[in-house]
Amino acid sequence: MAEQQPEYPEQGELFTYLVSTFYSSAFMQMGKMANPVTNKVEKDMEQAQFSIDLLDMLKEKTQGNLTDQESTLLDRAIKELKMNYMEEKKKETKEAAEQSESGEKQEETAGEGSTGKKSNIVSPDEALGGKDRDDDESGKDSSNLWTP
Repeated sequence: MAEQQPEYPEQGELFTYLVSTFYSSAFMQMGKMANPVTNKVEKDMEQAQFSIDLLDMLKEKTQGNLTDQESTLLDRAIKELKMNYMEEKKKETKEAAEQSESGEKQEETAGEGSTGKKSNIVSPDEALGGKDRDDDESGKDSSNLWTP
């Protein structure tokens, strides 16, 4: 009696599954949908960026080897994830600015007890020492990150 081989999905279906796995993971990591295991909304923007970067790498490594449908799926997933990522980063920046403003107002109303300390929140330029990007010794951008 011959052993029956399990049926596996075709490569196109596996590719779609892979893209959709990273896509949904990134949405969960951005806090836009609940984690199905914990039923909680958890936000980890660093992990979301990593998931998006993985899809970018997949696009680069598979260029010229995808069907039109697979290429369109991957392009749309990456574009939508990046737009949502940027939206979430803008929200974080706005929330941080609002918290900073409310903290400054509280310091002003505190009167003599105010220490006059500067906020711990820094802009990306301040964090990089006034540079707009990471430059290596050759002057080229050494960063592979697509975020601002």
